[in-house]
Formats: sequence, C-alpha cells, structure tokens
Amino acid sequence: MTTTQMATPASDTDSRADPATSAGPEPRLRRARLADLSPAERRAIVRRASTSTPELRERVRAIIEAVRDGGDAALRELNGRVGGGLPARDGQPARLAVPRDELIAARDALPADLRRGLEQMAANIERFHRVQVPPTQQWVDVAPGIRIGRVWRGLDRVAAYVPGGSAPLPSSLLMAAIPARLAGVRELVVATPTGRDGTLSAVTLGAAGLMEVDELYVMGGAQAIAALAHGTETIRPVDRIVGPGSAWVTEAKLQVLDRVGIDMPAGPTEVMVIADETADPVHVAADLISESEHGPDSPVVALVTSAAVGDAIEAEVLRQVPLLARQHEIRTALSRGILLEVDSLAHAYAFADEYAPEHLSVAVADGERALAELHTAGAVFLGGYSPEAAGDYASGSNHVLPTAGLGRAYGGLSVESFGRWMQVNRLTRDGLASIRDSIAVVADAEGLAAHRRAVDIRFDRPDRALERPTDDRPTDDRPGSGHERPPETPDPDPDRTADTRPPEDA
Repeated sequence: MTTTQMATPASDTDSRADPATSAGPEPRLRRARLADLSPAERRAIVRRASTSTPELRERVRAIIEAVRDGGDAALRELNGRVGGGLPARDGQPARLAVPRDELIAARDALPADLRRGLEQMAANIERFHRVQVPPTQQWVDVAPGIRIGRVWRGLDRVAAYVPGGSAPLPSSLLMAAIPARLAGVRELVVATPTGRDGTLSAVTLGAAGLMEVDELYVMGGAQAIAALAHGTETIRPVDRIVGPGSAWVTEAKLQVLDRVGIDMPAGPTEVMVIADETADPVHVAADLISESEHGPDSPVVALVTSAAVGDAIEAEVLRQVPLLARQHEIRTALSRGILLEVDSLAHAYAFADEYAPEHLSVAVADGERALAELHTAGAVFLGGYSPEAAGDYASGSNHVLPTAGLGRAYGGLSVESFGRWMQVNRLTRDGLASIRDSIAVVADAEGLAAHRRAVDIRFDRPDRALERPTDDRPTDDRPGSGHERPPETPDPDPDRTADTRPPEDA
C-alpha cells in the first residue's frame, strides 16, 4: 500500500478544504479490448501517467538544498508553509521531535480493540518476516586453502517515512519497524507529517510506542526526506530511508541517493485485477475501489475474459461507490482507470507481467496456474477471499511494494531491506598459490600490474615477512580438530540457529 497526494508542493498533506466534499467525476472505467489497442496505446497504459515531471524534479531539488543548507530553520519553514509540521506555540519554534515517553503514553491510551488489532497485525507480520532472517554467517571452501564467506550486518540507523497528511497510516509504520528489528537495525527513526488539521495522529503515535521506535520527527514530504538524508541540528542523518509516500517523497528519495540508501521508489498506489467468469463482481469492484481511495493518481486496471464479466463489475462499481467516503479520490482514480477485455487468460497474464502492478488480484478458476504464469507483480492476491486489504493490514505480507512498473526489478520491503552482507576472504599460502597464475594473467590483460605484484610479493620476498604462521593452518576447523575458527558474532536472535559450516560439512 503506497499513497499519493500531489495537491501540495512538498508534502503528502494538504491544508486546503478536504476534497472529499467534492463528488468528482463519474466513477466509470474506460473500456476497450486489449487486442484492439495500438502499440502506442498499450505503451501508454503500461507507462502510467508520469508522477515525475521536470517541474516536480526542480522544486524537489530546491527543497532538498534548502534543508541541507538551512537545517532546522528551513525544515520548520517548509513544514509551516506547505504542511506537515506542528505549529509554533508560546513564542517557541515548532517542535520537531516527539519524545519517547509521549509515544509510550499514546500506546497506553490506544482503545483496547484498536490495540488488539495492531497487535494481531504485528504478530502476523513478524511471523511472515521472521523466516526471512538470514544466518549470521555463511562460509564456502571454494578450493583447498580458500575460504570465502559473508556475514550479515543490520544497518545502524534507518528511517521509515510514514504518510499521514491525507490519512494516517500506522500500518506502514509496522510494515517497516518489524522487519527492521528482525534484521538487527540499531536505531529506528520515524518521520510522519501532521494531518490536514495540523495535528498528529494519536494512532500513529501509539503504533510508534508499540513498536518501541527510537526517534519520531514531525515532518512531511520532500523536506522530511532531505532532513533524514542530510541531517539538521536536531536530526542525525540515517543510513537508509524506507516507506511509501507521495510523488514528492518518491522524487526526493531518488534525489538523495548520493547520500543515503533507499528501499525502492514506492509512489502512487495501484491495482490490477484479472477476472474470469468465476469471479464475484462484488469482490472485484470492492478491490478496485479500495485502492482507488488512496488518491486520484492511483492507477486502476481490470482485465476481464468477456464483456459480460466487465458489465457485471462496472455495475457493481457504480453501485458501491456512492456508499463510501473519500468520493473525490475514488471517483477521480476510477474515471482515469481502464477495463480491458482479453481474448484469453494467457493474454491477461502476459499483459500483467508487462505492466508489473503493485497489487495484482487474481479471481480466476485456476489460481495455481495463474501464479505459475506471473512474474513481476509486487504482491499477488489469489482467490475470492484474498483482498488487497488483507495484505495492506493483517495477513502478514508487507504492503510497501514497488510501483510504476518497477516490480520488474524490485521486490517488496523485507528483512533484507534493512541490512547488508559483508564479504570475507580467508586464504592460506597454499590457497593463494593455487590461484596466483590466474590472477597474474588476468591482471596483466587489464593492465593492472600493481594487482599482480600484490600477489607475487608474498612469494618472492626472501624473508617471507608478510606471512603469519597461522596462514598455513589446516582448513579443517570442526570442533575438536585443534584448528577451530575464532568465535562468531553472536546471533541477535537466540531462537534462530545459523548454520555457518561450509557446504561439505553441513
């Protein structure tokens, strides 16, 4: 689940009148046959409406530079001018940080049923993500005397951007915090904006307390990303920024890649549904509508196997939409969507892979066959009782997913998003000697004589001063061999046993 609001030049919050008061256009998807589309029309659907324009890129660049150079003062000014920050009070500057004791108090003040819902959601997210936790070390004896490994390291300091201007999304906070903790992240920072009324969501604060967030800052949009990347007097920079956001947030994440890592460009949310004659049109319509309520820039696509299936879905959309709030967002997104009739499910699956949707709902008779044919969706929802909303909240899967076709290259947020592998080389003299000639000939071919010399000097020096006695120890380091490896770094999860033996010993 990602979010979008482009009504403001820097944040995902909008201080103007709530657009839900405007009904908006008729919520009717444009209809066509996939086979009748010209190549240009097909490409236009796959590319979506671009959320990054030259004007947007320039304005985001200016915001990032302002915060980088102006620190807290510039951040507060932007928060106040475009939304996302708390107001100044009693002659004091607007507060940026929320202390941990307020987060704990907000947690304790959560209504009992809401807290139970968040706790069940957290338990399922943890259960799914725990299996992703990698072993602390992996070693391979690639040849006698050549042991190569990699060790897992959680990142030191990570920030999660949690949207809140259009609607509070405490679910996004849990989706980032739980895999971050499982990965071994040392410091978890949250940035979230105020709502349209200038106040912070009590539910988001409570969720932050529930997740024991280390730091929470009140700021939104591009200025928040700039502060997290460059730091200010109050905010220390982070190693990676994760989480969904508006087009402004997504563009800002891309522009700070020279300073900080990001999870993926997760922009305006999107949904595609594939439906055959067995699909329940009530369910399909509800799924299309649920993702469209995020904002008018949420792409909506339905692929149906017949005109009759399309008619039934269209009728249900028109029936259900008037019953809901957020009319402007829903109606605008649906009016910009498209319903395509396909000649076969094989054509539907091929187009879905070309499109690479963030959410792909598959309501067909043979779900397993569909899954075997699909490769690029951010998340797939199989069957009539697997709505996107389940993954958005409490099924356990992560709702921070690639958008705009980037599912062809990225996966959803996971434990691996919060750490990195550090490679380790351990060679004996004999091991190095066994690859010495290969190193020499390739280094010579590349014209890098110093690389060859760095190997040769270890063998050509008469005093052999660069050798250590331990270099020639046997590679057998099993317990009791007398040549055990040094102790490994303790596993942060005592319930998980990492197999660090080389494959031949495993």
